Amino acid sequence: MDLHIVFLHLALILFLGSILGDTFSRFGIPSVIGAIIVGVLLGKSALGIIEPNEVIKLLAEIGVILLLFNVGLEADVHKLKQVGISALFVATVGAFVPMMLGTIISYYFLKLPLLTSLFIGGTLTATSIGITVKVLEELGKMKERFAQIVLGAAVLDDVLGVVLLAGLYEFSKEGVVKPDTITTLILYITVFFILSPILAQILAKVIQTLSVVLRTEDFIPPVVVSLIFLFAFLAHKVGSPEILGAFTAGLALSRRFYLPFALFLKTDEKMAHKIEQTITPLAWVLTPVFFVYVGLELNLRVIDLSSSTFWFMSLLTLMVAVVGKVVAGFIIKGSLKEKLLVGFSMLPRGEVGLIFAELGRQSGVFDPLVYAVMVFVIAITTFLSPIALKVLLKAS
Repeated sequence: MDLHIVFLHLALILFLGSILGDTFSRFGIPSVIGAIIVGVLLGKSALGIIEPNEVIKLLAEIGVILLLFNVGLEADVHKLKQVGISALFVATVGAFVPMMLGTIISYYFLKLPLLTSLFIGGTLTATSIGITVKVLEELGKMKERFAQIVLGAAVLDDVLGVVLLAGLYEFSKEGVVKPDTITTLILYITVFFILSPILAQILAKVIQTLSVVLRTEDFIPPVVVSLIFLFAFLAHKVGSPEILGAFTAGLALSRRFYLPFALFLKTDEKMAHKIEQTITPLAWVLTPVFFVYVGLELNLRVIDLSSSTFWFMSLLTLMVAVVGKVVAGFIIKGSLKEKLLVGFSMLPRGEVGLIFAELGRQSGVFDPLVYAVMVFVIAITTFLSPIALKVLLKAS
């Protein structure tokens, strides 16, 4: 890999992603769509100028990690607690219904093998929390009840997705799923979510004490970033998505978070403000890389638009993909508009769906036609969700 070419690619990604994103936002279209379109145009779908590589992938991952840390930092923990049960139901229905419908329709109607059908169902359970969060942030709706439900549900959905992916991968290799493997994974993730806020608070208190002893706050920015990376690493080690580690760290360091049995660990106002000053500019710079990377990963060239079989399979699968997530919104109490907002917020598959699809392709579970169908469905749901949210929120 020529490092100098990577610099040029990053220059194009940051400049075009930010400019087109802000241009779209100026006309009332969510900026994430502009950034994803830049990726589609620069990537293998169109011009082929930029090939996704490990450097861009790493920076994209850091971008979404910082985004989720920021979201955790600004989240209202008490509101999250209030909507916890609703979020759990939305996540469960939003994962179970697409999985069940996707598998049944693929196996019985499309006559695909059982393993392929299970992988299609698994791909349809995905929700791209990064895309959803960014759209709701742009629209200034992150403090509203439906957004808190979505945030909680999307976090849980990611956990369910990881557990499901682990089960499907084991089934594809061994032909069976060992319950103890799945149980152990769930146990590790649960313990992580219980202990990580306590650890984050203790480390934050250490940082705070050091700033007093050393009489400087200059070391806080790099140390806080190192803390975010540490929790991303720990989340990965227990089998959870890295972004959830960052989100948990953000929650623990927010102004509104405290442990009833350890009030002395509560983050003070000055420390919280310094953390926000540190992370927000970094997130502004690297978040566009993530959304452009989603577009780079989409390979629309694999789609044969002249194939009637492709269109039949795609439209049927897309219907399942939309209905399976939107119906989850109807689990909560609220107005029709609020139910639809929750449902469409859970709709984008984005990079999470692409991970499932790519695993299916690499393992030989997806043939070229099925893979093309999944890429099409992932692309449509990724673009449809921000537009639908914008329309719903604009409607009086």
